Amino acid sequence: MKDQHKRIKGYRDLSQAEIDLMNEIKAKAAECGELVAKLRAAEGLDQRWVSIGTTDLQTGFMALVRGVAQPTTF
Repeated sequence: MKDQHKRIKGYRDLSQAEIDLMNEIKAKAAECGELVAKLRAAEGLDQRWVSIGTTDLQTGFMALVRGVAQPTTF
């Protein structure tokens, strides 16, 4: 559906520069996701810490996205 973000409260139109930044953030997050998958598959690692690191990375990337998107809602 075209322009569906306009139907969701708290969302705004992004400039092309902001869209480019969002895509760059998403690409880096995907890259980190690949590393996490390798760490999960590796034997002998403390998977508890891998899980903590995963959560912290996800939180960080989510914060970066919100920093660009600047939603107006909580």
